[in-house]
Amino acid sequence: MARPRKRTTLREVAEATGLSTAAVSYALRGTHVSKETEERVRKAAAELGYEADPIARALAGGRTSMVGVLAGDLQDLWQQQLTAAIGRELLAGDRYALILDAGGDPQRELVLAKQLCDQRVDGLLVAPVDPSAAGWAQIAEAVPVVSIGDSLRRARTAGEVLFDNRAGIDAVLEYLAGLGHRRVTVLTPTGPSTPDRPADVYVRQAAGRLGIAAEVLPCAQELGEATAVARRVLRAGGAAGTARPTAVFCFSDSIAYGVYAAAAEAALTVGRDVSVVGFDDHPVSRVLTPPLTTLDWGLTGIAEEAARLAVAAIEGRRVRRKRMLCAPRLSERGSAVRS
Repeated sequence: MARPRKRTTLREVAEATGLSTAAVSYALRGTHVSKETEERVRKAAAELGYEADPIARALAGGRTSMVGVLAGDLQDLWQQQLTAAIGRELLAGDRYALILDAGGDPQRELVLAKQLCDQRVDGLLVAPVDPSAAGWAQIAEAVPVVSIGDSLRRARTAGEVLFDNRAGIDAVLEYLAGLGHRRVTVLTPTGPSTPDRPADVYVRQAAGRLGIAAEVLPCAQELGEATAVARRVLRAGGAAGTARPTAVFCFSDSIAYGVYAAAAEAALTVGRDVSVVGFDDHPVSRVLTPPLTTLDWGLTGIAEEAARLAVAAIEGRRVRRKRMLCAPRLSERGSAVRS
């Protein structure tokens, strides 16, 4: 069996050219040497079959070309779509996304963020499960962080691409109130350990202002679990012994799909017996029967802006605007009707 070919070293190129290893390194990077020296070194390197070790080069330069992308919960189909879009934006600039999933767990989220820092990622993009966690401050000191969705209130981030949740919730609840709905169940992926997420606070404020009796319930984004929660909500007598809601407002389209499934089981027709509204306009929502009324946040623009801010911070470039507030657009379809 033939032995694997030994990698040519930088020292061997230096010996062949009569230069120091430092001078050879500069020449291969095109800095601090004359054009003639650069050409002589590159020619010798090519003849010897020298290839730069990418890991060593990254460590020497202080960059790895890897960017951490920490998703809040990839059970959510829209987050899958966003994460993929961010990965494509980074790849277009010769950077690579190292994607991890917090699974909706705020403690796991911080552990994974620290692990990404230990992996020496150049930057971190995160859609936080717990935006108020104290641990974000330390992480943002170690690596440039761009927050997506909610602001990291205790951290000094490199940029923020935020959702105008107040405008989105106002738009949905005002729309439902205009259709005559006064009993609305709101299904949120927020867990018991993070009850102060902005969207949950806003929904209670808007419901009180509009005279809507809103029951806010936690709900996982996995289809089976979302269906189980929706099944209890749609059961005669409601989730807590109250009258069945006339409308269900879901804080992700993935949760809304569970409502559709539970309604079908109960022989209820969405858009007739119960109204349903989603929150992020996943492509599947347009092909449901009836199509889902939901909010469009402009996913492509979010991915582009988040990647732009992360790359600018990694490269040490100053940007005029480090904070982008995404306004929602209500896409009215057939799933919400007059009560």
